[in-house]
Amino acid sequence: MARHPGAGTPAPTAELVDVDVLLARYHDEAPDPAEPGQRVAFGTSGHRGSSLRTSFNQAHILATTAAIVRYRREQGIDGPLFLGRDSHALSGPAERDAASVLLAAGVDVRVAADGGFTPTPAVSHAILRHNRAQPRAQADGIVVTPSHNPPEDGGFKYNPPHGGPAGSQTTRAIQDLANELLGEPGAIDRVDPDAGSAGPRPHDLLGDYLDDLAEVVDLEVIRAAGVRIGADPLGGATIGYWQAIGERLGLDLEVVGGGVDPRFAFVPRDWDGRIRMDCSSPDAMAGLVGLKDRFDVAVANDPDGDRHGIVTPSTGLLAPNHYLAVAISELFATRAWPGRAGVGKTLVSSSLIDRVAADLGRRLVEVPVGFKWFVDGLLDASLGFGGEESAGASFLRRDGGVWTTDKDGIILALLAAEITARTGEDPGQRYQRLVARFGEPVYRRVDAPATPAQKAVLAALSPADVTVTELAGEAIVDVLTTAPGNGAAIGGLKVTTAEGWFAARPSGTEDVYKIYAESFRGPDHLDRLLEQAQALVDGVLAQAG
Repeated sequence: MARHPGAGTPAPTAELVDVDVLLARYHDEAPDPAEPGQRVAFGTSGHRGSSLRTSFNQAHILATTAAIVRYRREQGIDGPLFLGRDSHALSGPAERDAASVLLAAGVDVRVAADGGFTPTPAVSHAILRHNRAQPRAQADGIVVTPSHNPPEDGGFKYNPPHGGPAGSQTTRAIQDLANELLGEPGAIDRVDPDAGSAGPRPHDLLGDYLDDLAEVVDLEVIRAAGVRIGADPLGGATIGYWQAIGERLGLDLEVVGGGVDPRFAFVPRDWDGRIRMDCSSPDAMAGLVGLKDRFDVAVANDPDGDRHGIVTPSTGLLAPNHYLAVAISELFATRAWPGRAGVGKTLVSSSLIDRVAADLGRRLVEVPVGFKWFVDGLLDASLGFGGEESAGASFLRRDGGVWTTDKDGIILALLAAEITARTGEDPGQRYQRLVARFGEPVYRRVDAPATPAQKAVLAALSPADVTVTELAGEAIVDVLTTAPGNGAAIGGLKVTTAEGWFAARPSGTEDVYKIYAESFRGPDHLDRLLEQAQALVDGVLAQAG
């Protein structure tokens, strides 16, 4: 699709979401359980939707929370539940409604002590911290966030006691029960969360997170080098965290950006003209890129703080895949992690990571899309790092213990400052050192139209369905429909050659399939690879009916 002429610039006031209308429809409109688009649907990051589309309304939150209550009881989860929210307009009322159901069920609900926002990684950290100290009363959590989605959207995700994203079996059970309850929200027990002692218990989530931060990032080396850091929360939940990191931990850090505004009016429009707080998008990050020469390193997070954006004087915005490779290279060289700690990546992340991992002598664990696949490895330290192409990652503490089992954009951002302090070069310069050794990849993702029936075929392909032996002038080395790291189904197809690869996956929300591709032979080869990849997939879909 063509780039919007307003991409990279703020939206005019007339195009901003009307928050009053958004909130009124959240409370006033009732979803129809018979309409597929109005049902609870858990994707890789929970349920998302908008009250403007009757897909994120009070009834959805009441029903989903009631389903989580039942799931907790069935699983014997009787510790506290950490409840956090980001700065999207719908997150506030959704958090309050969730609390009303949890409290009515007798759940010990813990919320931010200052009544403010809580990033996803702080919830994961709190769950793990509690469960180490009190293993007999296991905690879990809910984060009310649609991640980087537009201002009119809402999101709701559940993290079980392992601290990471819930697995498919768990989300399916919660989703199915929620849809049974969706038509009768009045039958769900609730209490007023503001009714005195019956309300949620304040918990110093921010303080706990900051107290442990030096155990995962070398703050002393950053302080000693005087690294100048610019941090842009993109109007999200990390704003108070970045302020506290600078003030309490003594870093030379300036919080930049436009503060908090549920319309996100100060975030430049994305490539298609919509506002998205996507810290991997050059357009959404245009404001911070413009400040790159003011700081040694500038960083950003999406509204729930689980993704990172890295801006350096040498490169501007560093592509997510590029930074993942740099982070892995630097971490495994400076941490005393056990030899069994491998490198986790998703199938659609750069093959530069494969080359870096091989050079480090570390096992590569390649998994399907979704951070949930890294949870067990981070818990038992069989993974030192887990990262995905969409700028989400986490890694172990400096002593090899688990930090979070969900993505943590804050520590990835601070790692960029640590790298700058330790090496005297910013992450963009470190990336250039990597490509000088291993070759320079070019990477792109495109969408192609597909009917629901075709998407189902793509998700169920086998290697035998690919009969060609060559792709973009190279012999095909492998055809994958399961991930080599854990044997889990990709839900699509990945085809590799010596110097390139492509992967195709059906979209879970749109009538398209996504093609990811990478070449180590330059842009022209990438164009050929993408063209032939789409032809190959279209041909397979046609043959399969």
